[in-house]
Amino acid sequence: MMRLDKYLKASRLIKRRTLAKEVCDQGRVLVNGRTAKAGTTVDVGDQITIRFGHKQVTVRVESLADSPRKQDAGSLYTLLEETSVENPEEAGSRL
Repeated sequence: MMRLDKYLKASRLIKRRTLAKEVCDQGRVLVNGRTAKAGTTVDVGDQITIRFGHKQVTVRVESLADSPRKQDAGSLYTLLEETSVENPEEAGSRL
């Protein structure tokens, strides 16, 4: 198990842990369909949905690692869905 903000940084889905925490605090991250805080624990098999501006990305956690090498970061998750969101405010109401 690992904190969500730490996982987002380790997997390089979000570049900095402080930014990952901010995105979580804004309610733009879901874990298994529920709004998640930065301290939410994630485990292998969990599904994470992140809304970045005009796109929404859903991934499945495949493995956990504290500090993987850059080229290995992509192996920590499987991309399930990447969609374009026309209006970020409308997307927020759907999440």
